[in-house]
Amino acid sequence: MKKLKKRVAVITGGSRGIGKGICMAFAKEGADIVFSYYSNEKAAQDTVKELESFGVRALAIKADVSNEEDVINMKNTIEKEFGKINILVNNAGTIGLEVSLSEMETAEWDKVVNTDLRGVFLTTKYCIPLIEKNPVGKIINISSELSVKGRANFCHYAAAKGGINSLTRSLALELAPDILVNTIAPGPIETDMILADMEAEWIEKEKDIPLKRLGKVEEISATALLLASDEGNFFCGQFISPNGGAVFI
Repeated sequence: MKKLKKRVAVITGGSRGIGKGICMAFAKEGADIVFSYYSNEKAAQDTVKELESFGVRALAIKADVSNEEDVINMKNTIEKEFGKINILVNNAGTIGLEVSLSEMETAEWDKVVNTDLRGVFLTTKYCIPLIEKNPVGKIINISSELSVKGRANFCHYAAAKGGINSLTRSLALELAPDILVNTIAPGPIETDMILADMEAEWIEKEKDIPLKRLGKVEEISATALLLASDEGNFFCGQFISPNGGAVFI
């Protein structure tokens, strides 16, 4: 039997990159999928078709996770269409501009923190009432290895992801044993966004880790599948970092 059959998974930022990989991995294991996307309607609908090819229901919802009204509307749509959530993956995020703190515009700080941290707060707050507790509910927050090691000129991003780590631990204490909350903190991953937006020199620098390569999206989605399935029912408040040795935690 498929590991996630008859379960409903909600993934924010699910039309590309790690979010899409998680959607695909969950759909292959029988989960119905709801995912949010920020702006690219075509990519979202293409993803819906790919997910439906696995014989599951799939729904794309346009939403800015930093906007409370958008998140409430998303929650209401999920409740109307599916009636429940079994798994919530808070994946939507942005890395922001590479800029020193002294030169960073307040608007840039707010954009990253609002998307990466406030978005997790809002989505979780409004989705918790829909999360079923039998089988045990799951919340998976996507952080980053940089939440631990930091990076010059990305203070906003590292700070927001560090906030996710603390939120995860506190929320795990609030919701256990009925809902299990954990963090995945990927290292450098080969996504379409990185390959399209980053200089070749930057990509090569990212490969300067013990494994000498970027991680694959499938390696992150496999970790998410472990936590989402019954095989992950003894993980609570944990920080799991598939990072190729970029940082030892």
